[in-house]
Amino acid sequence: MRYLKFDKTLMINLEESLKMEILRTNRGGAYHCTTVVDCNTRKYHGLLVMPVPELDEDNHVILSSLDETVIQHEAEFNMGLHQYPENHFSPNGHKYIRQFDATSVPSSLYRVGGVILSKEKVFTAYENRILIKYTLEDAHSPTILRFKPFLAFRNANNLTVQNDRVNQNYTEIENGIKTCMYEGYPELNMQFSKGCRFVFQPDWYRGIEYVKERERGFPYQEDLYVPGYFELPIEKGESVYFSAGDSFADPHTLKDLYEIESTARTSRNSFYNCLKNSAQQFYFRPKENDAYLLAGYPWFKVRARDLFISLPGCTLSIDDPVRFEKIMTTAIPPLKQFMEDGSPDKVIKEIDLPDVLLWVIWAIQQYGKHQGMKECIENYGDLVFEIIDFIHSNKHSNLRLENNGLLSAEGKDKAITWMNSTSNGKPIVPRTGYIVEFNALWYNALKFAAELKKLQNNVVEADVFEDSASKTGKTFIETFVNGYGYLFDYIDGGYVDWSVRPNMLMAVALDYSPLDRTQKRTVLNIITKELLTPKGIRSLSPKSEGYRPYYVGAQQERDLAYHQGTVWPWLLGFYLEAYLRLYHLSGISFAERMLIGIEEEMNTHCIGSLSELYDGNPPFQSRGAISFAMNVSNILRILKLLKSYNL
Repeated sequence: MRYLKFDKTLMINLEESLKMEILRTNRGGAYHCTTVVDCNTRKYHGLLVMPVPELDEDNHVILSSLDETVIQHEAEFNMGLHQYPENHFSPNGHKYIRQFDATSVPSSLYRVGGVILSKEKVFTAYENRILIKYTLEDAHSPTILRFKPFLAFRNANNLTVQNDRVNQNYTEIENGIKTCMYEGYPELNMQFSKGCRFVFQPDWYRGIEYVKERERGFPYQEDLYVPGYFELPIEKGESVYFSAGDSFADPHTLKDLYEIESTARTSRNSFYNCLKNSAQQFYFRPKENDAYLLAGYPWFKVRARDLFISLPGCTLSIDDPVRFEKIMTTAIPPLKQFMEDGSPDKVIKEIDLPDVLLWVIWAIQQYGKHQGMKECIENYGDLVFEIIDFIHSNKHSNLRLENNGLLSAEGKDKAITWMNSTSNGKPIVPRTGYIVEFNALWYNALKFAAELKKLQNNVVEADVFEDSASKTGKTFIETFVNGYGYLFDYIDGGYVDWSVRPNMLMAVALDYSPLDRTQKRTVLNIITKELLTPKGIRSLSPKSEGYRPYYVGAQQERDLAYHQGTVWPWLLGFYLEAYLRLYHLSGISFAERMLIGIEEEMNTHCIGSLSELYDGNPPFQSRGAISFAMNVSNILRILKLLKSYNL
């Protein structure tokens, strides 16, 4: 398979190229994101998008884009591209692109008459800085490059319009300028590796459109401020480096900085390497000694459930247990604080949701399988026992251990599971009472705790956990197994939800299951027949009432479809884990075939990553956030598992 390389034919076809996005991030939550033809199609797109903690918790688009113009013999060839009303594109710079390659760093090759110019971009790992390398590969006449910065200085969730509040002042710094449009923002430092001329020529470019926002039913037109332009000469074979960041850069070090950053990148030349790079883009370090995982880009923050479901795949599956330990070191104090007094955490959102602690134990279980149970007990054994005691003692405000051994939770008024879409403040899927994956996770947690106690030679306490698990397992089967071969999704008093949903998958995929082998096979067969697609697992069967396979339209329409038939790749990870657990070596070829549909996504939408969700019907169009941690991580887990079978 050809990875992340595209030729002129695709570049000039805007119907296709505008659908393809690139994402580069740093450890501080900042990023660069746009399309492969450098035309922004989302309000979240930009060359430099970064947190401004002095203002709020959101990201802010500082530098939206940088239009380049090649000048020869006073003839100007503008390589920028923006969309305006009535499907008008200007200046149509995409017609000069001959190829685009993102195998290492995003690289575009332009041909303008006899001029061949390459452009390569790197987003620095620990600074809020975009670096762009321009190389004049060929030219037969004196050549000048002009650069026009489009500034936004706005919250990434909003759009800006022309206004008179803009501070047009700027300060000349070495090989560039620094400026700040509005009070409260950091200054933007724009510099080149060689001397340049800045021409102050303030103007607004009005009516720029973002087609993705229009599709989502949001406001989609914006005015962007251009303070002027830079000009500099460039000779054949010469490279010029541009830097835009929230701090000053020594222009004489830009070349070295670019080389250091670019050579540190893992080449995206395989399915695994694409996902590995994508996993590392979720690493988030707002403070030097902290470590988290963002739930996704471009709009998600740190969410507790997403963090722990994604943690093993984004660290252990790429052989980075140290990163796992750093993230757990950061997460454990907030977890313990929550168990002590119910306090929320400022960074890890939704830490109070009832299944979060169960996913923590699952993540630790994966660590034990990767690093060994001895190390697992030393590092996290006490936390596992503390969580189980917390749940067993009914100290959680919305998780109750009933006398029958099952956990119950209240989800009528607030969405408490991963199926968390709402309408008018109420859950669209009001999963409440006995919830199937909560109790599958609880049974698994009890059995895992018993395993740890046995390894500690504490037979008495191991037997206590075993007895609790036995009670839970027996009631689980009596409660959730129905006569049609699958599991009820949730049961609330006398109400039984018969919908065929993927949540029953956890009772088959986890290391410990209350189901016998025959029951597991029957459940997996139902999932295979009704929920399995080439892009993942449907959130609802087409045979169930309320099936809505297309995640399109205004916000309300999309919310109604969010978990009513859309496809989620992260569930495919658990499905294939369950399949391999049942069929072992004979299931390898099937698992490898199922991953073909996922691998195809490396060259679509956000190239090299996986989108949040997909339509439930063909052609299974990608939707939602362009890069989603739970999806990337769980496909990495399956690649790791398949590798162990093939050894």
